[in-house]
Amino acid sequence: MKRPLIIILGLGVLATGAYFSFSKWAIRHETLALYDSSRNRPIAVDIAVRWDVEMKADAGMTELPVAIVSHGNTVKNTEYSFLANVLAARGYLVASIQHDLPTDAPLMTKEGSLYVGRLQVYERGEKNILFAIGELKKLKPDADFEHLTLVGHSNGGDISMFFAQQHPELVRRVVTLDNLRVPFVTSGAAKILSFRSKDPQFKTDPGVLPDPKVAKEAGIDIVNTNAQHTEMSDRGPESVKERIQATLDNFLTEASASSLGPVDTKKPAIGDPRAMGP
Repeated sequence: MKRPLIIILGLGVLATGAYFSFSKWAIRHETLALYDSSRNRPIAVDIAVRWDVEMKADAGMTELPVAIVSHGNTVKNTEYSFLANVLAARGYLVASIQHDLPTDAPLMTKEGSLYVGRLQVYERGEKNILFAIGELKKLKPDADFEHLTLVGHSNGGDISMFFAQQHPELVRRVVTLDNLRVPFVTSGAAKILSFRSKDPQFKTDPGVLPDPKVAKEAGIDIVNTNAQHTEMSDRGPESVKERIQATLDNFLTEASASSLGPVDTKKPAIGDPRAMGP
């Protein structure tokens, strides 16, 4: 009995590998060099979208759901292709935003301060996302920018959660990879998936993760991994990235009526933002 089981498992791995391999050449990548003149700030955005889905959207046959990817500290926006490819394969227009510049001050940690002294960093990320959305609307009027899927690693995960707090009416889903500072949105209006590391050097701040009962009621899925905090990008081992890809793919499947269907824009907007976070 063991041999057939091994064969079946092997075929499953091959099928998953073939799916993501296919998606790589079926996806168009483009880097946009945007500039926010109001803040005198360049903002690079890496775009990933499936060729065939983009053509259907351009022809007015469908509406592109939108995913915003935010990178971790000292990691580039282009180093999350393993996530962007899964999202793009599902029919998303994926925009990976470069939040940090070499001239920016380094992240600080200040105990007793809101978000350990990083509020300005999260506010800057919020402005970057809003600016990128505004520019992308001009290029892709066929995309749905009213029901966003936010994805972020580490500091990028905190930016994503902060944005969901400040703009709940725009956020449909949030996927974080080991965000450590900003408390989870627990209204239950946005579907949340979070991957957690097993890393003694990177500890989640108290109050960030919701109580298990609250998480269950809010529909928050928390996935504990054996990965290191810094492995949750393209720099990580294939085994870690493949497990995250498979879980993310299942999350998107369960959260959507169909794998390539646009989001349901008729659903009511997310509720009172005052109930979210500190």
